[in-house]
Amino acid sequence: MEFSEVVRRRRMVRNYDPDRPVPDEIRERILENGLRAPSGGFSQGWAFLTLEGEDRERYWAIAASDPDPKYVEWITGLRRAPLLILAFAHKAAYLDRYTEADKGWTDRDESRWTAPYWYVDTGMASLLMLQTVVDEGLGACFFGPPAEKVPALLAEFGVPSGFDLIGLMSVGYRAPDKRSPSLKRGRRTTAEVVHRGQWGNHTA
Repeated sequence: MEFSEVVRRRRMVRNYDPDRPVPDEIRERILENGLRAPSGGFSQGWAFLTLEGEDRERYWAIAASDPDPKYVEWITGLRRAPLLILAFAHKAAYLDRYTEADKGWTDRDESRWTAPYWYVDTGMASLLMLQTVVDEGLGACFFGPPAEKVPALLAEFGVPSGFDLIGLMSVGYRAPDKRSPSLKRGRRTTAEVVHRGQWGNHTA
């Protein structure tokens, strides 16, 4: 698929065919392509947890307990996805990397960072995975569990301290679903969001 078509076709899919598992080779391509994302200092401060089969149900037993009524329909569709990929950011990998000789910082002070790149980079890796899913002819949705469920999820899956769950992807073959009502907001144009040469100048 042409890259421009991948970009145009990418959208969040919230319902899947439960009878079509993700082939192993496609799962591995999704993961491997995600690892091609850039990272500050090549720190690669990310980690991913894949859940299939009964392990998926361990996730949903926690994350979908006592759900918000307005999300029940979407949760029902998301639960049909045969593959979940949880994305974690590892801040310490960045703080440690930038005290090495070629970077030259002498401490791990977070105030040196203009933004938390451990989250930025993990997000970029996740986007490459989402794009790979489209290129493979499948669908995916990036979402987060309820914040209050995160400690129980980390404990259930043995995630060590220092790894922050930024979200997860459901992956599978698409089934008919409802498009998000948020799309009614419309996509903002470059004329609205791109400033050229000076803030407030939108003229190309």
